[in-house]
Amino acid sequence: MTVRSISTRAAVVIGAAGLVLGTVGTVVATADSRKEDPRPAKTQIEGLFTTWNKALQTGDPKKVADLYAGDAVLLPTVSNKVRTDRAQIVDYFEHFLQKKPVGKKVQSIVNVLDKDSAMDTGVYEFTLTDPATGAKSTVAARYTYEYEKRDGKWLIVNHHSSKMPEG
Repeated sequence: MTVRSISTRAAVVIGAAGLVLGTVGTVVATADSRKEDPRPAKTQIEGLFTTWNKALQTGDPKKVADLYAGDAVLLPTVSNKVRTDRAQIVDYFEHFLQKKPVGKKVQSIVNVLDKDSAMDTGVYEFTLTDPATGAKSTVAARYTYEYEKRDGKWLIVNHHSSKMPEG
């Protein structure tokens, strides 16, 4: 078999498109033509909940609040007050963490919007421990996390959690 000759101009056009002419009539893609999708994988976004849940386990409300953007909005599960700044978010977690919450996702739907934003919506359950008696209870809730990548770090910009109406 012979390789067809092509003009320099055609080679430049083909090269610019990231293609290489192989054996007669075969076009092969090069690494340049296979650009990686800059958007995060859905599994990466799902993993942000794991990071958040581990922060809960530290018992430190500031570590949890560090996962929220400075302008984040928190509509929490066990409080009627909308939290719109770091101090209010820390305040919520100071009280919530006293119940030693352990979260578990029941259902998760991730939508990657672009390379710097994504949403995770679904249902989770928390096992809570009463600080006075040690009795455990479970709270099922619907949730939405809206994430943005800011300065290379994924942060929660909106977190809505509400108890399931049937429970």
